Amino acid sequence: MAGVERSKLPDFVQWPSFPFTGEIRLKPFEASAAVEPPRRGEDPADCPSCAAGDADYLWTDDRWRVKALPKPGGLPMVLILETRSHLDLGDLSTMHAAELGVLTVRLERAIRSLDGVARVHVARWGDSAAHLQVWFLARPYGALHLRGPFMTMWDDILPPVDERKWREDLEFLAAYLNDA
Repeated sequence: MAGVERSKLPDFVQWPSFPFTGEIRLKPFEASAAVEPPRRGEDPADCPSCAAGDADYLWTDDRWRVKALPKPGGLPMVLILETRSHLDLGDLSTMHAAELGVLTVRLERAIRSLDGVARVHVARWGDSAAHLQVWFLARPYGALHLRGPFMTMWDDILPPVDERKWREDLEFLAAYLNDA
C-alpha cells in the first residue's frame, strides 16, 4: 500500500481493551490482488450455511436461522444470525432488511438478559463467507478490559466458559426466541 508509514502503529494498540502488550510489529503489506478471491459458499451448492439442516440451529423461522458456535468460547455467548436463503447483506429485500433490524434488537435483548452479560456487540464481516452472517458477542459484566472492537480476539484468548452454564443459556435463548 503506497504511502503507508510501515513503522507507525495505530493508536488502538494503547487502548485498555487491546488484548496484547509488549513489542508489536506490523506484518509487511501485501500487494493488492488483481482479482478478489471467491468467498466460501459463493456457489449456493457449496455453501455450508445452505447445506446445514435446521437441527444445526438454535432457532429458525421461514426466513432466518440462529446458531451458536459448536462449543463455548471465552465470552458468555456468541450467536450468529443467518438468512435461510442464500443472500448477502446487499441482497436483502426490503422485508428482509426490516426483519434484520427487528431480529437484531430481539437477539441483543435476549442475550443481554442472560446473567452476567453487560453488553452485546453486533458485527458483520463480509470477506470469509458469501452467506450473510451477523455475529452477536456478549461482553461479561464488569469485564471493562473487553470493551471495544477486539471481542472476537478475546473470545479466543479467554478460557472457555462453563459448558453446563453455556448450554443452560442456549436453552433459555431458544425459549426466548420461540416465544414470539
